[in-house]
Amino acid sequence: MKTLNRIQQLSFIIRREFLAISTSYAVLLVLMGGIFMYGLLYNYMYAPNIVTDVPVAVVDNSHSELSRNFIRWLDATPQAQIYNQTIDYHEAKEWMKEGKVQGIVYLPHDFEERVFRGDESVFSLYATTDAFLYFEALQGASSRVMLAINDKYRPDGAVFLPPQGLLAVAMAKPVNVAGTALYNYTEGYGSYLIPAVMMIIIFQTLLMVIGMVTGDEHTNRGIRAYTPFGQGWGVAIRIVAGKTSVYCTLYAVFSFFLLGLLPYFFSIPNIGNGLYIILLLIPYLMATSFLGLAASRYFTDSEAPLLMIAFFSVGLIFLSGVSYPMELMPWYWKAAHYILPAAPGTLAFVKLNSMGADMADIKPEYLTLWIQVIVYFILSVWVYKKKLGIKPD
Repeated sequence: MKTLNRIQQLSFIIRREFLAISTSYAVLLVLMGGIFMYGLLYNYMYAPNIVTDVPVAVVDNSHSELSRNFIRWLDATPQAQIYNQTIDYHEAKEWMKEGKVQGIVYLPHDFEERVFRGDESVFSLYATTDAFLYFEALQGASSRVMLAINDKYRPDGAVFLPPQGLLAVAMAKPVNVAGTALYNYTEGYGSYLIPAVMMIIIFQTLLMVIGMVTGDEHTNRGIRAYTPFGQGWGVAIRIVAGKTSVYCTLYAVFSFFLLGLLPYFFSIPNIGNGLYIILLLIPYLMATSFLGLAASRYFTDSEAPLLMIAFFSVGLIFLSGVSYPMELMPWYWKAAHYILPAAPGTLAFVKLNSMGADMADIKPEYLTLWIQVIVYFILSVWVYKKKLGIKPD
């Protein structure tokens, strides 16, 4: 191998990395399961996006004017539709098991009595989780009905409030709020969440694959395959470049599936310029790959990265600034936003894909990603320079 030139060495590194990925069942499971199943599952669970006319069973044990108004107004909401009424809760449960209804509203016998006594009235809502949005739709519908009953029967807002809250309500000044939903005019939960989740899936699974491959490399002393090339900086650069080219090539295909095909099939907002999204993905994939290779110094087996990386999935959504505004974050979380590629990459993608922004609008995130590319490239080369210098046992 000492006679191989630089191009041949790079070709050898690329072939060996492709072989390591294609012959590892665990890595293939992460790729196939994480990319295809994970992506399809998320889109399927939020597929309704906007839920209307969810069939609901009502168990009315109150038989009062208030309960009848509650049921009639609930049926008038766009989210819910009364399938049937019963006084037997077990019958309603059977309807839910058979798929006839997606929710059950239970009104107790003292539903009206508590209101007229000035106490806090109680009702119970049960919803299936076949799709996550069913519960959100029914909860929103029942909340609106509850507020409407408040206005009709107790203008001071005392119907569903505990006694200690009455004074605050009585002293509060009414405020008229007119809201306009920007970029997500239907206010669909899937439209808001899915684009960000797809970027997080790319980041997580790519780190997992790199962690598993480099963990096996550490266990099997696979780095010794490159020692005949030498132990200089040039060899380390070629190793990092070869490995990164493999990961970026694979994830270019996966990104097309997650960010292109799935939004089309599930009607998720996809109004971004395709060229801008490609320009964003170039530093995003490179920075993530370099980060994984730089962190490979601590991957001593192929299992630990799975648990460690999967643990931060929810936190990455908040850290990106999509779910929680960066302006309200403490300084240390803002600093973390600029350390992990998933944070600026996800925020930039949501701006491009869901808000129709151009490259000028994502300039801070785009520059952050390229700075991460440079920093993590230097760190990853340094890590592999150290690995090449380790003497075999």
